[in-house]
Amino acid sequence: MDDFIQNPIVGAKAALVAFAVAAAIVFIITPTVGSIARLVGAMDEPNARKIHEDPIPRLGGLAIFFGFIIPALFFLDLNTQMKGVLVGASIITLFGAVDDLHGTSPLVKFAGQFLAAGCLVYYGMRIDYFSLPYIGTINIATQLAIPLTLLWVVSLVNIVNFIDGMDGLAAGVCTIAAGTFAVIAISLGRPGAGILAAILAGTTLGFLRHNFFPASIFMGDSGSMLLGFILAAVTVNGVLKSVAAVTLVIPLLILGVPIFDLSFAILRRLKNRRSIFRPDRGHLHHRLFNIGFSQRKAVLILYAWCTLMSSLALSMRFAPGFVTVILAAVAIAVSVYLVYLLEILKIRTRRSPRLR
Repeated sequence: MDDFIQNPIVGAKAALVAFAVAAAIVFIITPTVGSIARLVGAMDEPNARKIHEDPIPRLGGLAIFFGFIIPALFFLDLNTQMKGVLVGASIITLFGAVDDLHGTSPLVKFAGQFLAAGCLVYYGMRIDYFSLPYIGTINIATQLAIPLTLLWVVSLVNIVNFIDGMDGLAAGVCTIAAGTFAVIAISLGRPGAGILAAILAGTTLGFLRHNFFPASIFMGDSGSMLLGFILAAVTVNGVLKSVAAVTLVIPLLILGVPIFDLSFAILRRLKNRRSIFRPDRGHLHHRLFNIGFSQRKAVLILYAWCTLMSSLALSMRFAPGFVTVILAAVAIAVSVYLVYLLEILKIRTRRSPRLR
């Protein structure tokens, strides 16, 4: 996606306006989408794995989609790569909506994810190079660029999909991540990608008003897969494609918490010899809830953790070195403490029946 706004200040102003428009659209139309979901029977029913106790409509991703597509058409240059983003977003939302309505197999969802990711590659958006501190720019051969891009996009789609397990969690985490990406992309001279990220942050913030505990609507797979797809497009074109020395580190930090959650879930299921596609209640938000935190507090803890990681990413871009070192030390300490706390409580929970 070629940046149609070359002046970063103008790009920042456009990003703020696009953010506000997206938030307003989603905020206004989400109740209507919820009513439609009830009419067509797209309801998320409670079960042993889920936390909510009452049926909740789950087509909220459609509101997010319209909140994204409308400002995108007005504020972004419809060049070749941007068309790939819009086409891919439409495809992945369609697959997600079908799953929300009727339920589909993991294979079908993966097919939709790879098809949407293929749109980005087909229209010219791919990871050709990235940069690392002290190493510099690393160029990627064309033969590797295509599968690497597909893998990155599909991974981010599933990362967001995996954390969508508690009221307001995925929407809030994506608001924090997208807002951070918007600031960094504009500072790196890619205001077009910055505006795209700002639109995404607006859609999730507008949706959060209806999705935070107690939620009146869920985003469903139509929303979570769409959010992951747009985040992937932003990182590929707005951050990874910059010559700044920290471009690979930044997205890994900003998305560090959900990346850890996905990795931990896969390893846990492999260890227990279960399918990695089979849902369970072992995610970070489930663990916080199981040890006594309310939904609201569990989500706020994860918000704070994501904000800390995003602050570290911003400091690497803007702050003096000593500030980054301090934030890195705090982020490591907090992360180790939370992981340690959750594991210790898990062990105690297993031992308690024997003690009794």
